[in-house]
This record gives sequence, structure tokens and C-alpha cells, in this order.
Amino acid sequence: MEYGASGKYLELLKEIAPRTARAAVLRDPTIPRGVGQFGAIQAVAPSLGVELRPIDVHAAPEIERAVTAFARSANGGLIVTGSSLTALHRDLIITLAARHKLPAVYWERFFVTSGGLISYGADSIDPHRRAAGYVDRILLPTFQCRRR
Repeated sequence: MEYGASGKYLELLKEIAPRTARAAVLRDPTIPRGVGQFGAIQAVAPSLGVELRPIDVHAAPEIERAVTAFARSANGGLIVTGSSLTALHRDLIITLAARHKLPAVYWERFFVTSGGLISYGADSIDPHRRAAGYVDRILLPTFQCRRR
């Protein structure tokens, strides 16, 4: 993953909720992706006038406490970065965002199909579909030659 694109999460958050002054960033700090994405978001935050609050993703009760505490102040938004833990807790995260009326930007489309607001990222299925087409184009002529 190219981490620089993660700054777009914050830009989208400001576009859909212009009054956002604070953003909680759910991330897994134990993986390079969590650190890299947060760094890219931090780089964009000053130019957009947004204060960031990292929320380390571990267990469901910790996520619920942190998001609930963050939501007590006004003008907040939520950014969910990519990790297996955010995917695992996706239903909880989507429910918390809705309950606390936090506009949220997610890293993958399956958050949106599960009820989340908006996502930004590459299509994870399309490359596999395209690869199958290339395999077909390469192997089909080989099989046709062998049949003759």
C-alpha cells in the first residue's frame, strides 16, 4: 500500500463534514501500515485545520470506550485505517459511528456495504478479475495449439 493516499481520508472527511475540527484515527500501531497511514494523515491535518487523536485498535471494549469518549466533544469525525483488527471489528465500529453521529471514512468498500458512510481505496477484487483475463489470454492459445 502507498501510505500517502491515506491523507485523502481526511480530505474526504472535511468534504462530507466541513465543520470537522477533530478526527479520531482508528489504527493498529503494531503493524507498519497502521503507523504509515497515521503519518500520512498527520501530514495533511495542519493544512485542513484538524486535530487528530489516534485510537489504537485492540479489543472491542477498548474501541467502544475510546470512540465513546472521543464523541463527547463536538465537531468530530472518524477515520478507520486498514488492518485485520479494524476489519474484524467492523460491525462495532460502524455501529459506534452511527450511534454517536460521527461522519466516518473507511479504508475498504466492505465497510460501506455493511452500513458505513464512505470508503476510499483500491478495488480489491478487480485486480483478480483482470489477472484471470490475462491467464485466459496466455493459456487459451497454448491449449488450442495442443489440440491440433
